[in-house]
Parts: sequence; C-alpha cells; structure tokens
Amino acid sequence: MTRPGGIGNRLLAALPPADFDLLAPELETVALHQDSVLSQAGDPIEHVFFPDSGAISLMIDMANGQTVATAAIGHEGAIGILSVLGPSPSAITAIVRAAGTASRIPASRFHAAFNRSPAIRHAVLIHFRAMLVQFQLGVACNALHPVEARMARWLLHLRDRIDHDVFPLTQETLSQILGVRRTTVTLLMRKLRASGAIRSDRRGQIEVDRSRLAAAACECHGAMHLEVEQIFSTAQSRVLAMPAAAVRETDDAM
Repeated sequence: MTRPGGIGNRLLAALPPADFDLLAPELETVALHQDSVLSQAGDPIEHVFFPDSGAISLMIDMANGQTVATAAIGHEGAIGILSVLGPSPSAITAIVRAAGTASRIPASRFHAAFNRSPAIRHAVLIHFRAMLVQFQLGVACNALHPVEARMARWLLHLRDRIDHDVFPLTQETLSQILGVRRTTVTLLMRKLRASGAIRSDRRGQIEVDRSRLAAAACECHGAMHLEVEQIFSTAQSRVLAMPAAAVRETDDAM
C-alpha cells in the first residue's frame, strides 16, 4: 500500500512511503464531531488520532471541577501519540472544538510501528517539541498576560486551525478553555466586539476579523506559530531524508 496523495495531517505527510506503509493497513478515517471527547483524563489511551481538519483542545480537569486548556491541536499534530512513552492513563481530556476528520489507529498498532521505524519515532519527536512550545509559552502567557489578550490568542489558535473566520464556539466553551467565569467571557466578548475583532457571536457561532483579533492578542500566538513552523521545517527535512531501510527493527536511531 502506498501513501495516498493529498493527506491532510502534517505528521503523516512527512513520513517516507515505506514508513507510512507500516501504519496504512490499520489507519481508518473517522469523523470528529463537535464536542466529542477523544480521550478522557484517567482513562487508558486506546487510539491515536491524526487530524486532517478541525480543531481539538487539550484540557486539564481540576479537583474542584474547574478546567483550563493547555494546547490546541489541528492537522499539524496528533492525539494520544505520546502514549508511546509508556503505559499510563491519559493525563488530559481531548475535546473536539471544531468538527473535522482524522486518521485513527489503535494505540497498540501505532506502538508496534513506532518501535520499528526511526522515521515514525522522529515524527513523534516533532510533535513532542511542538507541544512543548505550546505548554511553555502557555504557562508564561497565563501568568503574565491579561485575560482579554489570552482569549484573543485562543480564538486565533482555533481560527487558524480551521482556516475560516466563522466557527462554532459558545461562551461556555470559552470559559472552560480559559478557566474563567462565564460572566468574564461575556465582558471580554463585548470588548472584542467593540474593537471589531469579533463581528458576531450568536447561536453557538462566532465570526472574527483575523487581523483585528491578532492586534488584540498577546505576542504568544505569533511566537508559538513561528516556533512550531521552525520545528516542522527543520525536523521534517530530516524525516524525509531517511532511507527506506529505516523500517528495520534493529535500527534504534532517534
């Protein structure tokens, strides 16, 4: 089986054909429905998802019921991929925020291919580095930047992953993502609407003006984007340069 053209996920698209063929027989295309939970904190990770479209937020659930988002995932990443680091329950809850599609593979089959292929292992490393950038800058942003700028950043994250100015999002969802009260989100929406960054938000949909939203956001969105693109541009060239023999089980290069 050869890799199909036009594959949407950047991690899968970066794999040489021989390495992609290790995954292809087990990959299935599935719909990502809005608000569906792909992994639940505390549960075993049963599948690895490679989104082709849509947007997913990674959520931390606190003991008192509060939540906050730690990262956003789109076609550049994967859900459940870090399960290769060892058998353990999921530490986060992954929730679809904008519907799309994904290639799904049982975690056990992905682990087997991971052990055989340095190219797949390096793709995991690309993902890990990109996620680490989000986590590190996100921690600094949450500590240092006002909530209005943080909300604009999150709206940009979601908007850029679906590449459309109109997307489904409720104020309740935003309060969960930001870890703030619904009343706070309502006030912030008014401010962003007054500035023209948000054109409308009704019936569970929001329409944004990307350029004005970027002006309202902190510098973290741009910094994250540049860092992630640099990671992909340098690391993917190494993956693609790997020879077909990279699938040999005896090769333990990383």
